[in-house]
Amino acid sequence: MKAFVSWSSGKESCLALYRAKKDYDVKYLFNMMSEDNKRSRSHNIAVELIRQQAQCLGIELVQKSASWADYEDVFKNLLKEKFFKEDILTGIFGDIDVQEHRAWVEKVCAFAGMKAVLPLWQQKRESLLKEFIGLGFKAVVVVVNSDYLSDRWLGREIDMSFMRDLKEQTTADVCGENGEYHTFVYDGPVFKKPVQFKRGKKIKNDNYWFLELKG
Repeated sequence: MKAFVSWSSGKESCLALYRAKKDYDVKYLFNMMSEDNKRSRSHNIAVELIRQQAQCLGIELVQKSASWADYEDVFKNLLKEKFFKEDILTGIFGDIDVQEHRAWVEKVCAFAGMKAVLPLWQQKRESLLKEFIGLGFKAVVVVVNSDYLSDRWLGREIDMSFMRDLKEQTTADVCGENGEYHTFVYDGPVFKKPVQFKRGKKIKNDNYWFLELKG
């Protein structure tokens, strides 16, 4: 059965992809971009780096630009006008347990006559992060909410040391499910080769810190 993966470039969408590949023929990664087509809407990653990531995964990438105001309409229309017409009837999403998120993905998929599948749903967050690390995935922190984490967390590798420090030193959710932090995955069992990148400068925007990555 053919499917697409809603792609943020981060650890949950990557783990969802890993699990989905056992049961689905994943044809596309679907990534939403900012209005100026320069960065990913969710994690503020340069579009070129998302494309490089998809190439290293060996999966075709579809990107659409949108503002937050028309995000839902753009998302739904792409599903209906492209994926459904290609007989792709399943969308894979990396949400864990925020019911509002599940309701949204089920709504947009239903609009296009598709089914939403959430491979990580209602599983223990710490267990998911341990699985991600244990499988050999490599990721770095690229966004932090300054209400929970300082900019010193930017660039940290997602490993057991990271998880231990996060639990001991902060009140942030271990998976960042509430937006405490976001990641960029650059290697792991679903990659054909690692993504090559360099860490750039740190940028503050409102109460978020961003790490610029360069391909």
